[in-house]
Amino acid sequence: MESETSTIDTLSFEDALRALETIVRQLESGDVPLEDSISLYEKGEKLRQHCQKRLDAAQARIERIVAGPDGAAAGTQPFDL
Repeated sequence: MESETSTIDTLSFEDALRALETIVRQLESGDVPLEDSISLYEKGEKLRQHCQKRLDAAQARIERIVAGPDGAAAGTQPFDL
């Protein structure tokens, strides 16, 4: 299980999201046995957490361009929600 977590940690946001979407489709199909469904759900939760961590990191890096009186970019400041 730890190996799976370290593998998930190396995924890009896009790859993790695709894997999560695949798991959701499998679970929604209803064709997966109960034990497999539980395992898929657990993996899906780890993928969701990884995606959220990547989104949070990206948001922290976003900066808003500040315009000066003449309308030209005068600098940047941290992004606020």
